[in-house]
Amino acid sequence: MKRRGFIKKIGLGSTVMGLSGGISMSALAAEKKAPTFNMDFAPHFGMFRNSAPGGMVEELKFMADQGFRSLEDNGLLGRSVADQELIGKTLSDLGMRMGVFVIDGGDNWKVSLATGKKEFLDTFLDTCRKSVEAAKRVDAKWMTVVPGYFERNLPMGIQTANVIEALKRGAEILEPHGLTMVLEPLSDNPDLFLRHADQTYMICKAVDSSSCKILYDAYHMQRNEGNLIATMEKTWEEIAYIQIGDNPGRKEPGTGEIHYGNVFKYIHEKGFKGILGMEHGNALPGKEGELALIEAYRKVDIP
Repeated sequence: MKRRGFIKKIGLGSTVMGLSGGISMSALAAEKKAPTFNMDFAPHFGMFRNSAPGGMVEELKFMADQGFRSLEDNGLLGRSVADQELIGKTLSDLGMRMGVFVIDGGDNWKVSLATGKKEFLDTFLDTCRKSVEAAKRVDAKWMTVVPGYFERNLPMGIQTANVIEALKRGAEILEPHGLTMVLEPLSDNPDLFLRHADQTYMICKAVDSSSCKILYDAYHMQRNEGNLIATMEKTWEEIAYIQIGDNPGRKEPGTGEIHYGNVFKYIHEKGFKGILGMEHGNALPGKEGELALIEAYRKVDIP
């Protein structure tokens, strides 16, 4: 628990030393804010549930105290308006910014824009409109889009044309508000339509909008194609957002095969000022695992 929250809970600060055993100087020192990360890493809710068990606000305060400057919340659209507004206010108060949330097509990606079906397109466009309102509440700029499943009954060219048309329609909704949908190629299963960086690059070029760019998730791309730095270089002009996760295991940097020190050095040298979303789990359980995760990011942060 934060010192400020502890003092608030028990009453006036003058009563603190009257508690059994008092509070050690080492405990107070542990409550000091950590240095701000140079790279803009963005944790998500639940990542520090043991270190900050008091709910969203306390977890955001803990993130800020540990030096993080941003938040990701994939499930933001499913939260109440009151919770969205609370997140937005807390981020503003802490000087943090909002990373991606998901424009959710529903049903675990099976609803596919590749089909060209009007019902799926209408759902996508309606969700884009809802996303504009949610984005205003949290001052978000980026929203993840996954086109859905591969449609086996249609040639690949037709599917690609259907996806491009849908994304153009979505961009028309987002552009006036300065919002960007970021397309994420995934590795979760071979039924997904969007799986590679060059494929995503081509689609973004065809949509030709500042509101349609690439979300480059290094975990998924390591699984699908590897050669991360060279691939990022080829597609860089369309990359607007980056996510992190080591492979295998999808945990923090240093737990798998990806040399994140080199990857972050490349990203930094490209002049990237965006967010790097920590879209992964914790390698170790409990508070100790959460502190180990923070230390893992200290080791790979750019000086």
